[in-house]
Amino acid sequence: MPSAPVQNDIASSNDGLPPRSVFSSRLGFVMAAAGSAVGVGNIWGFPTQVADHGGAAFILVYLLMVVVLAYPMLVAEMTIGRMAQKNPVAAMGSLSDKPFWKKTGAIVGVAGIITLSLIISFYAIISGWLLAFMLEPLAKLTGMTGLASWLTSFSTSLNLIAMVAFMALTIHVVRAGVSNGIERWSKKLMPMMFILLIGLVAYIMTLEGAEQGLTMYLKPDFSHILEPSLLVNAMGQAFFSLSLGVCAIMVYGSYLSEKESLPKTAAMVTALDTSVALLAGLLVIPAMTVAQANGVTIYAADGTLLESDTLVFTVLPALFNSMGAAGSIVAMAFFTLMSIAALTSAISMLEAPVNTVCEQLKSCRSRMSIVIGGAVSVVSAIIILNFEALFGLVVTLTTVYGQPLLALLFGLMLTWVLRRDRLLNELKKGSPDMEQSLFWKIWPWYVKFICPVLMLFVLLK
Repeated sequence: MPSAPVQNDIASSNDGLPPRSVFSSRLGFVMAAAGSAVGVGNIWGFPTQVADHGGAAFILVYLLMVVVLAYPMLVAEMTIGRMAQKNPVAAMGSLSDKPFWKKTGAIVGVAGIITLSLIISFYAIISGWLLAFMLEPLAKLTGMTGLASWLTSFSTSLNLIAMVAFMALTIHVVRAGVSNGIERWSKKLMPMMFILLIGLVAYIMTLEGAEQGLTMYLKPDFSHILEPSLLVNAMGQAFFSLSLGVCAIMVYGSYLSEKESLPKTAAMVTALDTSVALLAGLLVIPAMTVAQANGVTIYAADGTLLESDTLVFTVLPALFNSMGAAGSIVAMAFFTLMSIAALTSAISMLEAPVNTVCEQLKSCRSRMSIVIGGAVSVVSAIIILNFEALFGLVVTLTTVYGQPLLALLFGLMLTWVLRRDRLLNELKKGSPDMEQSLFWKIWPWYVKFICPVLMLFVLLK
């Protein structure tokens, strides 16, 4: 597929503006979309949830949620984006010609952008910690012990500076546009992340205590399987991991060529994202039991996981410190892996509001990247200065409840409001035989009727 010209200055729609930028290849889209999906949620959130909810019992429920809920919604969100070729607010409003549904769609799009902006605000704080922990071993090796101690202090000054540094990196990539920025960096960072992840898994498996972690990871504790918290967290994890319900995938879908099959491309993104989550579990869970074998306390007397929210910042550094000189190298590799995952996701998160504001206001991409990124940084700073009250609240409202509900609204509006012939015509692009396929016979009705019932069952249980 030929490369489209890159619009670095204007993120445009078709309304009298230059043609929209597109990904230059399917690989570029898959790497970027997988980069959006593969983030801190996979490498930090997923293993933590596994350790806290019955080991492989959580994995089984998570995989079920990915297949029966997340994948169908991923196809829906990508379809809306590619069909409209507009920003999320305009795309949702274009699903119908009727004034009521146009207004409703636009409101849902705005809600998605606001939710996404709140997610970036806490995500940038966590990602700033990752950058700091990545630099800490280097500071140690060069004898700057005071700096090393500060980098892992979680102080207000560190949180603010590290958050701003991470946001500056994200803004730099988004300013460069789709092909020269997002696609180019995703193609470089994603292979690097896979190499680091596989190498770290192989190394951890050679250490004493890893076998117990592998057993915990692969052996389900079925006493947890029907816990309401497990079901809700597994669903939230699946939607957060795939960046659903917050317009990021919708924007990437609007940059996807019409030659690509939406169901197949969505399946590739889902498979890649799930593979990384499972690999991350193979790294973190055995690392926990290795740390336990080295005297690090992981579980409380009642069996609950200690400090689950900060697992990678407490248990794993304690393990790395017990490994002597090699620990500094392993720590740097691990937190480099985490930082790459965080950056690829943050790029897609910032792209969605930047794309929306640029198209709605017909503004310069470079300027809007700085303005929107700056506004998100201000919200992050407010959360940092009121951490105990705001951080957990924002995380829970946006990822556990906001994302699944918004993704459901996207899917329902696509299948109930959009005319069926328009939906079929869009899916036939890249899949000429779609009308005769089993996917077409099942998927629209499944999203329309079954997904809402399943999601409400989980949320109300």
